[in-house]
Amino acid sequence: MKQEPEFDNLDERIRYYELLLERNLKNLPEYPLPPGYRFVFYRPGDRDSWIAIEQSAKEFSTCQQGLEAWGRYFGGYEDILPNRMIFLENEAGEKVATASAYFDVIRGDPSGAGWVHWVAVRRDHQGRGLSKPLVARALKTLGSLGYTHAKIPTQTTSWVAVKVYLDLGFRPIPQNAVHSRDGWRIVKALTGHPALAGFDAAGEEEILAGMNTRNE
Repeated sequence: MKQEPEFDNLDERIRYYELLLERNLKNLPEYPLPPGYRFVFYRPGDRDSWIAIEQSAKEFSTCQQGLEAWGRYFGGYEDILPNRMIFLENEAGEKVATASAYFDVIRGDPSGAGWVHWVAVRRDHQGRGLSKPLVARALKTLGSLGYTHAKIPTQTTSWVAVKVYLDLGFRPIPQNAVHSRDGWRIVKALTGHPALAGFDAAGEEEILAGMNTRNE
């Protein structure tokens, strides 16, 4: 029997498609943090901790890429981050995970939805049940800021994170479900998530084909 390839939780071998999910901010799920962790918000000087977390989670390969992303998404907005950028700290006071209750700073979303951005858990703290409490806290924060609807951008290479978002009640935005249908078929194949019952699963050759290409 042919052995299926094993994929990392952020795997560049997977064909890349941009994915966009949404959910309303009613009846938000609650997930308790595991013992030894606590939520804290951004404080001046936390930029380097944010970059270190994202780099550990393989969002960046270099610190310079992290600096560029910080400037693009958060440059000029540092004054509002104490109400929007969330971290998880361990018992030693180390920041080990982050997510931001933000907005579409790049393109400008006319819907007025809040956006959950840059969800990441440091590599050595993954698999400890931190992602769902972290995203749930970001959703609660968006609600406290007056948003009624949330969106979250991601990609097929982050397929494990996509499963978390689906578990939390996010669903593909209809337009994205059409334009990135093959991307959602890849997620269906990798996760078998029941929320994707309307998609047929991609074959292995479709998952691996066209590595490192970017598809809108």
